[in-house]
Amino acid sequence: MSNTNTAVATQQPSIKSLMSSEAVMSRLNEILGKKAATFSTSVIQIVQSTDALKKCEPQSVLNAALVAATLDLPLNNSLGFAYIVPYGQQATFQIGVRGIKQLAQRTGQYKFINQSDVRQGELKSWNRLTGEVVFEWEQDLNKRESLPTVGYVSYFELHNGFSSTFYMTVEQLEKHAKEYSQVYKKFGNGLWKDKKHDMCMKTVSKLNISKNGPMSIELQKAVILDQAVVKSDDGEVFEYVDNVVVEDLKSNVADNTDDRLKQLVLSSKDEKELNQRLSTLSDAQKELVKDHIVTMQDTFEAQSGQAGDKKELF
Repeated sequence: MSNTNTAVATQQPSIKSLMSSEAVMSRLNEILGKKAATFSTSVIQIVQSTDALKKCEPQSVLNAALVAATLDLPLNNSLGFAYIVPYGQQATFQIGVRGIKQLAQRTGQYKFINQSDVRQGELKSWNRLTGEVVFEWEQDLNKRESLPTVGYVSYFELHNGFSSTFYMTVEQLEKHAKEYSQVYKKFGNGLWKDKKHDMCMKTVSKLNISKNGPMSIELQKAVILDQAVVKSDDGEVFEYVDNVVVEDLKSNVADNTDDRLKQLVLSSKDEKELNQRLSTLSDAQKELVKDHIVTMQDTFEAQSGQAGDKKELF
């Protein structure tokens, strides 16, 4: 039995040989161009420096790395854009808070985007009807550091003037962590223990943008594949292994995206504003709301005709 296991183990290529293979390097060159060799080296270094990742199936490590490559996010734990995180013998892709911000900024629609912890006494009011949250920030940094953290907040403002503030208390974040990470719920460890501050910052940013902000195809992909074991090199086949409820996320992202795009189109005041807004959307996004686009174009055309009729009357 032991000889059979040894034979099977030796058949599986190491991450170093896999990343150096002609097929993988060709794929990385196709995606990253001149950055392919550096990216490959960073993946190998991450695995070699993490004992738990050494035990993961090399193909799962490669697939997680390819997701980061297609999103053009560096894999460097100290930078915080994206991570390869072990889960048993499988590697998962995880987006970092800086990765979320980077992908949001690439849309060209965000003027400001930031997140912060909230210390005791800084939250002054929270209007549940309008969504307005008012803070009064402690300016003495030394004093602020001594105050307990009571929550986390994400804020963004778009170039068109729309803004959104999303706040969660530490109790809400703790509940979220136990709901979405079975490792943390059962054993009290994982990223929610080791990097709790970073995970809280990421969570409020991810939820604010995915619920209220414009999302590119890349950003949607990153949110959907976050915490997943990627089963294919194109990211189309994946499995959530650390939780039982996050599988609803894919449909939620799609629903939220459809609603935002619909509102973006239907709230246009005139044909000029409609065309300006359409210029910021991808072809795939336009396809999702093509019926609403046609409706608004017909409406503006009819209004233009009515205006012409009125001029003729006078």
